[in-house]
Amino acid sequence: MSVPVVDRAGLPVAARPDWRWRSRGDGDLGSMPVILSTVVIALVFQALNGAYLSADNLVNLTLQATTTGILTLGVVLVLMVGQIDLSVGAVSGLAAGVVTVGFVRQGWMLGAAIIVAVAVGALLGAGYGWLFTRLGVPSFVVTLAGLMVGVGLQAQVLGATASVNLPYESTLVQFAQQRFLHPVASGVIVAAVVAGYALSRLAERRRRLEAELPTGTVAEIAIRTALLAAGLGLPVWYLYLSRGVGAMVALFVGLVLVVDVLLRRTRWGRSVRAIGSNVESARRAGFPVRGVYLSAFMACAGLAAVAGVLSAGRLAAANQSTGGADTTLTAIAAAVIGGTSIFGGRGSAWSAVLGVGVIHAIANGLTLVNADGSLRFIVTGVVLALAVTVDAVSRRGRAVPARR
Repeated sequence: MSVPVVDRAGLPVAARPDWRWRSRGDGDLGSMPVILSTVVIALVFQALNGAYLSADNLVNLTLQATTTGILTLGVVLVLMVGQIDLSVGAVSGLAAGVVTVGFVRQGWMLGAAIIVAVAVGALLGAGYGWLFTRLGVPSFVVTLAGLMVGVGLQAQVLGATASVNLPYESTLVQFAQQRFLHPVASGVIVAAVVAGYALSRLAERRRRLEAELPTGTVAEIAIRTALLAAGLGLPVWYLYLSRGVGAMVALFVGLVLVVDVLLRRTRWGRSVRAIGSNVESARRAGFPVRGVYLSAFMACAGLAAVAGVLSAGRLAAANQSTGGADTTLTAIAAAVIGGTSIFGGRGSAWSAVLGVGVIHAIANGLTLVNADGSLRFIVTGVVLALAVTVDAVSRRGRAVPARR
């Protein structure tokens, strides 16, 4: 007989409400500290340079953050099952090399080149998952080896020139640099997201009431929906004072929404959280531990490959510096800063959005004030240390009641 995984309050993990916008009452402050930090960062840099919050700069910032955000989304999934992938930067660089060489030198159709590049990433992730689940090789070691293999394969693919340019008129370059959604399309998407959020919350409330579980009020759902509408609608409106919402940015947000639904509404998502929280309890409860580990590694490497393809389009080229060492470190830092626990079991798809927002807000601001580039790493490191400290303290706070 399977045993349901429950939290310290005795609620099934699948039924536990997700209070993102306030303290959860168990030492976890949710996303609020990250959001407030982003606001403070924006205000500070706006005071130092009045162009920081201009529509033009924010459009550029969203485009710059997209590839890192997609990388981070994959890292979130691996961290949530309590593992790590150190090769995402190398995988993205390899995918960039595959798509450019395949399209430019080999004459492949662009669609075929993209499919092959993403498949290479997913295949590497499958290899990590197999070595980890079947042979017991620690994820740190196997993905570190994958990083080295990826860097070597990238150099082999690019060849002696070590750099391949994409034609500016190619669809990939146009998509990554010049394509923006029509304002009406953006408005419809925002309205659909807000409506979907409200309906899902109402449906969840009804299910919890039927199960005689504690739930929020309709008024609370209405307030949250209004805040979401304002939080999405106002920034989108402001971006259209310049060029608007890039197609690449819309793709990133779409991927976040898909992963969010998978994590919150499917058995796979419940398995991810359960395994990350306590793998032995999850195994006894009947969760498919090996399959979930394998899928998490494949999804992470596959998303890294997608990021590499978009990076090649964004730069209209691929070279050996694409997906450099700091790319992996930035993605992992963004995931943790956004609220994903390095200890596993806690996080969300929106952690990628929040974390990459903080990191690129800092990087963009330092660039505008002409600060030394090394400061970006120093400031990001300090923010990462603070995020990990908060995570560790909150976990200790949640563990104390369980020992009583």
